[in-house]
Amino acid sequence: MAVVKPFKAVRPSRDKVALVSSKSYEAYTYAELGAKLDFNPFTFLHIINPGYKYHQKISEEQRFHMVHDRYKEFKKNRIFIKEKTPSFYIYEISDLNDTYCGIIAATSVEDFKNGVIKKHEGTIKKREVLFENYLKTTSFNAEPVLLMYEDDENFDKVITTIKEARPEYEFSTTDKKLHRLWLVQNEQAINKIISFFNKEKSLYIADGHHRSASSALLAEDLKAENKNHKGTENYNYFMSYLIPESHLKISEFNRFIKDLNGHTVEEFLIELDTYFKIENRGSNLYKPSKKYHFSMYLDGEFYSLYLRKNNYTFNDALSKLDTEILYRTILQPILGIDDLNNNNRIGYTNDKLDILSLKTNVDNGLYKVSFGMLPITVDEMKEIADAKLKMPPKTSYIEPKLRSGLTMYEF
Repeated sequence: MAVVKPFKAVRPSRDKVALVSSKSYEAYTYAELGAKLDFNPFTFLHIINPGYKYHQKISEEQRFHMVHDRYKEFKKNRIFIKEKTPSFYIYEISDLNDTYCGIIAATSVEDFKNGVIKKHEGTIKKREVLFENYLKTTSFNAEPVLLMYEDDENFDKVITTIKEARPEYEFSTTDKKLHRLWLVQNEQAINKIISFFNKEKSLYIADGHHRSASSALLAEDLKAENKNHKGTENYNYFMSYLIPESHLKISEFNRFIKDLNGHTVEEFLIELDTYFKIENRGSNLYKPSKKYHFSMYLDGEFYSLYLRKNNYTFNDALSKLDTEILYRTILQPILGIDDLNNNNRIGYTNDKLDILSLKTNVDNGLYKVSFGMLPITVDEMKEIADAKLKMPPKTSYIEPKLRSGLTMYEF
């Protein structure tokens, strides 16, 4: 039984939403970021990068306090308004190829702690604590956790009916995407949404493991400080974007290694032969077509690597993941990369950004060898979560990527 509830979001006024909303901070180049901050006084980037106008570096603690102050300024100037009644928010992102539609809601910290909300990635404690401090200082969260749920035709009809009304927001962005958001304030519609998720045994985190873990830390902290804790306070929940599984889009991450760990090319290929049938594919771009197959680019040539299953042990859901197979058979034993999180010899790009990166990043001398594979599936992600296992870092690039600054959740 999953608990979701409507909440009073703080959000941009209708006339300014297109100017306020932004991509994530990391998605901008330095030049793009400067242009946004110089010429758009309404962009949400002014809140999350408050030190820009002073042209000087500031400490994390100073930045958190300044984020809080800029946020209050946006509210004072009526750029942001607070919802008068608890609401759900149907948010749809579409372009010529894809449509993503989900529900922005408050989800339960307790569900995260007891496993109703399931995770498939590990988290770094230092990052959890840092983001908890950020949340506690700023008093709001603008980044929903992306949760997925099983498709349901009857529930789809509920959402479709809601979308027949005029959206509160409807605007396009320069990446040629259309964004639409509907307010759900009708009591009957709210109850249908709550009832649907009450019947769901599990929700799965698709993206936002550190955000959810940090929200759980914040809840424990604020609960300890609150002598009159009741369990209904906003800090007992965190903002999520709940999306049906069929709307989720997963791309793979390519792996790049800076050296062969002391091996010559010939020695390296001989080592690979233990676990893989190897075929030289020449200079033409090669991508694998099925699971347990990999592409490799080395010394100006592509290779296909086919796993020799008789030489590899499948003992759990994790061992079946292509990213884990690559780690167990090549990255760790041959190339000497034990820690995928903290090793500057390995790099990643998601295949969506540059399908030629396997070749170009090696040809330009940044890396010695690269590996490509197929993206994982939703079922694989769920199997890992159900088994309480953790996928290797950079296993999946998840879409949709949500705009920042559309809905804020206050504690």
